[in-house]
Amino acid sequence: MKQDVIIGMDAKRLVRNATGLGNYGRTLVNDLVAGSGDDWQFRLYAPDPGRDDLRSRITMHNSQCTIHNAECTRHNAQWVYPETSWAFQRSLWRIGGGIIRDMQRDGVQLYHGLSGELPRGLKKSGIKGVVTIHDLIFLRHPEYYHWLDTKIYAWKFRYTCREADRIIAISERTKQDIMEFGDVPAEKIDVVYQSCDAKFSRQLSDDVLHGVREKFRLPPRFILNVGTIEQRKNLRLCVEALAQLPDEIHLVAVGRQTNYVKQLPQTHRLHLLSGVTDEELAALYQQAEVFVYPSRYEGFGIPIIEAIHSGLPVVACSGSCLEEAGGPDSLYVSPDDVTGMARAIRQMLKGAEGREERIRGSQEYVRRFEGQDVAGQVKRIYQQVLGL
Repeated sequence: MKQDVIIGMDAKRLVRNATGLGNYGRTLVNDLVAGSGDDWQFRLYAPDPGRDDLRSRITMHNSQCTIHNAECTRHNAQWVYPETSWAFQRSLWRIGGGIIRDMQRDGVQLYHGLSGELPRGLKKSGIKGVVTIHDLIFLRHPEYYHWLDTKIYAWKFRYTCREADRIIAISERTKQDIMEFGDVPAEKIDVVYQSCDAKFSRQLSDDVLHGVREKFRLPPRFILNVGTIEQRKNLRLCVEALAQLPDEIHLVAVGRQTNYVKQLPQTHRLHLLSGVTDEELAALYQQAEVFVYPSRYEGFGIPIIEAIHSGLPVVACSGSCLEEAGGPDSLYVSPDDVTGMARAIRQMLKGAEGREERIRGSQEYVRRFEGQDVAGQVKRIYQQVLGL
């Protein structure tokens, strides 16, 4: 009888983060589970159940098994939590011996740290380690972080590099940063781009689109930005560019707001939204004219992929990895070039010459990021590490 392959995965962000690392982990886990046979089992280790709405987005596919010569049904993925109710002990469980003891009990052969961390003592336990590192902005641009946080993140990063058997970088830019700051050889790192949820490729009904437009009082014509509204994301560039665009063009920015909002120029053409659901976000993408992503530095830029899947042309900033995400048919400008940003947006507005060709070219380009292919690449890394 063929032995099961049992993969442990860091599930903290899956049940706590609605965007970013949470979306990455949920999409990857769902694609891995759906694309694997009955002999692959996934254990999702989280310090607590987290949010019900996020946890429910993981699909627990059924598979057939045999116990005592009788047919039965089991789930390919299972949640695992620490047995203590103390919050502090739950936090310690995830980073040290507690989670390792539980993985040894569960027969885990390989553990995947989905958010740049591996538990202490993993290598010594005999369990193989794979880690996904999304970015090293805290080292490349420490000015955006508290100095103590930078020191802690840097220590965790270098420790994780030593513990890991393989490292997954989500872009070539991130790979180069890992090599530079972690002194890691190139042959230890695999670049596997992110994918986005399939919902962004599905056309929503007119009723849903109208409902979202009414709820948020959207202007007839707008460009869209998605991401935390903070200094590094550089939304000010797009706000200033509005003055050089037609008066009917507004800017809708979706994301958690920080004190950076106070630095933005005041204009009735800027609409800040937060607390937007997944379906509402998809509806916003489908009603915008252009997606703008003026960030000064990113590890990848998944909103660009979401926008392209939604049928939008993209204008982003140069200087990090956004060209990798958007491809040659998107437009890129310097993060300080207001006139260049306005000019690029005008080239992408409805009715602009070549707009539809750019959209089609971008959609062809992002096919390389589609879910099952990404999951397939990750699974092959698991097989390589395990010698399968």
